[in-house]
Amino acid sequence: MPEVLIHVNAELPASDRLAADTSMGAVTLLVGDLDGMTAFYRGVITLQVLSAVGDEVVLGRAGRPVVMLKHEPALRHAVPGAAGLFHTAILFETQEALAAALYSVAQRAPQTFTGSADHLVSQAFYLTDPEGNGIELYWDRARTEWSWTHGSVEMATLYLDPNAFLREHLTERAAGGATTQDAASVGHVHLSVGDVASARAFYVDALGFDQTAAMGDQALFVSAGGYHHHMAMNVWNSRGAGPRMPALGLGRVDLSLPDADALGELSERLRHHGLEVRDDGRTLSFDDPWRNLLHATVPGRG
Repeated sequence: MPEVLIHVNAELPASDRLAADTSMGAVTLLVGDLDGMTAFYRGVITLQVLSAVGDEVVLGRAGRPVVMLKHEPALRHAVPGAAGLFHTAILFETQEALAAALYSVAQRAPQTFTGSADHLVSQAFYLTDPEGNGIELYWDRARTEWSWTHGSVEMATLYLDPNAFLREHLTERAAGGATTQDAASVGHVHLSVGDVASARAFYVDALGFDQTAAMGDQALFVSAGGYHHHMAMNVWNSRGAGPRMPALGLGRVDLSLPDADALGELSERLRHHGLEVRDDGRTLSFDDPWRNLLHATVPGRG
């Protein structure tokens, strides 16, 4: 990814923006091989099975869901160029825990590794799961270390040697599996979309994220509360894609809002923009222009 500059959109009033404490919830994947995918996310990605009921398995860390797998054996893979998931980015709290996950990938599924990068704000490693879903494993540098100039923070894509990272950060504790008790969460979700202008109109203007970076008509990065990005959308593999047809892959993206007021403001804003919102009293459900399903809820209500 070329160097980009991030800026926080300060022009919108608070009621037109997502609450600063908004974060990402779990990502739901529709899978053809539930047992195989569960084994991968548990044994390779080092998540824990939090629940397994019927055709659904929830995996995460420290009681926090990260990936929800739903068995849909009747579905097939999407056609090339379709909109959907680019990657789920799993955020580790320490470099030691990230190194443990990377070591697990190297030991158990090295063929899934697709690359790595130092983005200045973070260190990231990329891979693909057995059903073709992209994954990013990453660690954030402290916000005090991000380089801000006139409201912009610098990101880049610099070479990051995975073997050097392991030599520096893989401890005996990590190699022994002890870090599987350490917290991890969905830091951001990156989508493949048909065009950036429609993504901006939905995710910034209607949903209320701040635009934090853009790469012309190729990619858009958005966040709440000054994070480098909670979500991103690109057209690198999907330019011109229309609404999705049912397929394996992305099932749902969850957003966690801090309180009921924030959820109510979001509902009003989406309706104001003419979007259909399903509200069951606990969760708002709505689709982006490519029929990527999003759920928004508050802790304890989802």
